[in-house]
This record gives sequence, C-alpha cells and structure tokens, in this order.
Amino acid sequence: MAFAAVVVVVVVGLTVAAVAFAAGATTTGTGSLPTGTQVYTENDHSHVSGTVTYDHVPPVGGAHNPVQLNCGIYTVPVPNENAVHSMEHGAVWITYQPNLPPDQVATLQQIVSTHYVGTERYLVLSPYAGIPAPIVASAWGYQLTVSQASDPRLVQFITQFAGGGQGGEQGGPCTGGVGSPL
Repeated sequence: MAFAAVVVVVVVGLTVAAVAFAAGATTTGTGSLPTGTQVYTENDHSHVSGTVTYDHVPPVGGAHNPVQLNCGIYTVPVPNENAVHSMEHGAVWITYQPNLPPDQVATLQQIVSTHYVGTERYLVLSPYAGIPAPIVASAWGYQLTVSQASDPRLVQFITQFAGGGQGGEQGGPCTGGVGSPL
C-alpha cells in the first residue's frame, strides 16, 4: 500500500509540474518564473569575432564577442554579440521596438535606473528593430515579451534574473567593456 501511495504522489507531482510548465509557470531554484517566460537551452559560450547569426530575436545566449557590453541605458541599438556576453555575466537585456511611444520608453528607463543587484547594475536597455513584441526582456536562456512597460511581469523578470547565474558567469563585470550608456 505504501508503494502505491508513493506512485500516486509521484504521478500527481509530475502532472502538476506539466500543467504549470504548459501555463508558463515553470520554476527554478529561486521561485516561479513570470507567466509567459520562455525557456531556451543555450549551451554555446564560445568567444568569437565578427557577427553571429542567432536563433532568437533578440538573442537569449550563444556564441558572443569576448568583450561585454557596459550595462546601462542606450538610446541606439547595441551589438548583439557584446550584449550576449553581458547576459552571460547575469545581465537582463530589455529591448523595445524603436517606435515605442516616448512615455513607454521613459517608464523603461525609470525601471532600469531604479533596479540594481548588489553594487553593480546588471541591466541593459536598448531599442531593437524587428522584435516580436513592443518590449522583450532577455536573460541567458530566458525571454519574456510584454506590450506595456508597466506590465508587472517585467519587474518580476528583472528581479528573477538580474545578476543571476543563469549565464554561467555570475558576478562577471557589466562594466569595463564597450558601449557608452547614458
């Protein structure tokens, strides 16, 4: 009878986990992911020179430039390859469509300027043409699309991933690289 109870618990647990995953409520060691977060496997951590063709727009990881992008707020597009290196260090890269209304951009800038992890900011904000939603937040292996800067899932995503170890190089610098943020 005890064996049957264990089997029932395991089956119920797996069913609950499958339903949660399908609903976008997957979990990590630090808690639930914001609803709608997509999870990708990104195993390529190689340093390369030149342009990389990524399999997601914007990228969520992969081969990248050996020099990281300085974290901060950019008003012009930034090189994918340098931003991906920053994500490897734990940065969250928030991209927005270039035609996003100015009030939405201002809200994003406010969010980025007020969210820090420890003594170093692990956030990049930049416009990005051709993204699938008005705003896309990316961390190594994770991506969330939202239509409004005020969507609370955006701050949840930042809280979940900024400065985290999902890229494999937690604590790597997000300064001392390339780029001149505001």
